[in-house]
Amino acid sequence: MNTEKKRYSKRTILRLGQYMWQYKWLLALAMICTLGSNLFSLIGPKLTGLSIGAIESGRGAVDFEKVFYYAGWMALFYVVSALMSYGLHVLMLTISRKVVYRMRQDVFEKLMTLPVGYFDVHQTGDIISRISYDIDTVNASLSNDLVQLLTTVITVTGALLMMLSISPKLVLVFAFTVPLSVLITKYITGKTRPLFRQRSAKLGELNGFVEEMISGQKTLKAYNREEYTQGKFDKKNKTAVEAYYRAEYYGSVVGPCVNFINNLSLSLISVFGALLYLAGSMRIGDISSFVLYSRKFSGPINEAANIFSELQSALAAAERVFRLIEEASEPADAENAIVLEGARGEVELQSVNFGYLPGKTIIHDLSFRAQPGKLIAIVGPTGAGKTTLINLLMRFYDPDSGTITVDGKPNAMMTRSSLRKAYAMVLQDTWLFYGSIYENLAYGKEGATREDVEAAARAAHIHSFIKRLPEGYDTILTDEGTNISKGQKQLLTIARAMLLDSKMLILDEATSNVDTRTERQIQKAMLKLMEGKTCFVIAHRLSTIENADLILVVNDGEVVEQGTHGELMERQGVYRRLYNAQFE
Repeated sequence: MNTEKKRYSKRTILRLGQYMWQYKWLLALAMICTLGSNLFSLIGPKLTGLSIGAIESGRGAVDFEKVFYYAGWMALFYVVSALMSYGLHVLMLTISRKVVYRMRQDVFEKLMTLPVGYFDVHQTGDIISRISYDIDTVNASLSNDLVQLLTTVITVTGALLMMLSISPKLVLVFAFTVPLSVLITKYITGKTRPLFRQRSAKLGELNGFVEEMISGQKTLKAYNREEYTQGKFDKKNKTAVEAYYRAEYYGSVVGPCVNFINNLSLSLISVFGALLYLAGSMRIGDISSFVLYSRKFSGPINEAANIFSELQSALAAAERVFRLIEEASEPADAENAIVLEGARGEVELQSVNFGYLPGKTIIHDLSFRAQPGKLIAIVGPTGAGKTTLINLLMRFYDPDSGTITVDGKPNAMMTRSSLRKAYAMVLQDTWLFYGSIYENLAYGKEGATREDVEAAARAAHIHSFIKRLPEGYDTILTDEGTNISKGQKQLLTIARAMLLDSKMLILDEATSNVDTRTERQIQKAMLKLMEGKTCFVIAHRLSTIENADLILVVNDGEVVEQGTHGELMERQGVYRRLYNAQFE
């Protein structure tokens, strides 16, 4: 398990490197700024030592000319170093912005290619957490922590070389302190890495829960479940906070430990430097330069240890992002897949078996045929497999066995895009986006004119309502259409489906949110507009599908009866019992 995690961490670093390599010229410029800034900064302690040496050589009469000479050069080098450091931060902010933009784009593009089944088993809040919080965490690390690491490598290397040039003997102090720092850092980060993974996961779960509860506020209040929901939130919030605390707590231990060792090294340098001075092996100026270089050597190591927890957090966040990007996309169309054009609307299922999970079959040996232009009603008790049947028709899922044909051709041999364009769909759960009513209605049909949209709205009996709005068809729908009623939202989605040129229509309890009078008006309008179209209607209110050309009675994943309303009523079977139960 640990080997797998280490391997995935390496893959994560490589993936981040691939994103950054796309901007290699900016990275090269950033490296030049890093080298220049740190090298100019490293000259400062040497000049300080020379200045102190000028004072010492004066033996009471300070050579101010030399002091000011070295001080002037020192100021110049520090100014140039500061300017190059500023340029480095601007460059890294630019690179991180570009990387994060590309990463978010890749995540969203992946979401558009994932199968419906992925969204059935993953919380919306957790997905949003990955595309927002996790990527923001990576962004902060790239723009800040990476600069710090680059600076650390160059400063530590440069300081070490300068100390070797001053006193190789005194450098031996670090032969003890540096390995000790490395061992402690390695040990603690090995313990904290899984804690940061857990932190990201728990925050994702918390976001998913909050998203669910906010979207269900009306139901929550209607059932008086505020206290119960608050209790569940408290538990999840406590778990997330504890995960966050554990990761940060153990991650923060690294800094103080390394800082202690660095202070220990400074104490040892002071003691041994004094002994070397007394022995005549070093001058005061050299000791001063060595102490300053030792701070430049140990300081960045300490800072790097402090930011290591942030790097661990960024890697954990990046892992979650890359795991989403690496999810299997919806299977590609067959190599010889055909484009469905001019569909007549003849749909047939032959011995179809299907289950969402292996070994749990929901649809059993299902067979039926829908003639072009006919109204096919699908009825049955809850959990009978009605919505699953629609998922199969739209190829949101493929059957485990059996075939589904459209116009005599297997839909598995058709491109998914052309097959789905042949259907218009209206679901019980309405979906409207932030935008004008016109944009929402014309969503599925490119180039739809205002006249086309208004004609569809009239047919759905929503035109008069829209015209009464202050901005008419330009009225903005906010937050999934919360500024209009559920029934009006349903009518808008029905009008959107009517606008399409599809030869097949799927209605999954599409009139469940409108009153009986409006429902009957919509049905009459649909019958006129759907002439020559095959229509699949899932209905619980059996009175709404009495005029259907064919009624399929589904029970336990099987079509147990099929026929017209009159034929099924005469049989006195499952359909009649369902019908009578609704009117008793």
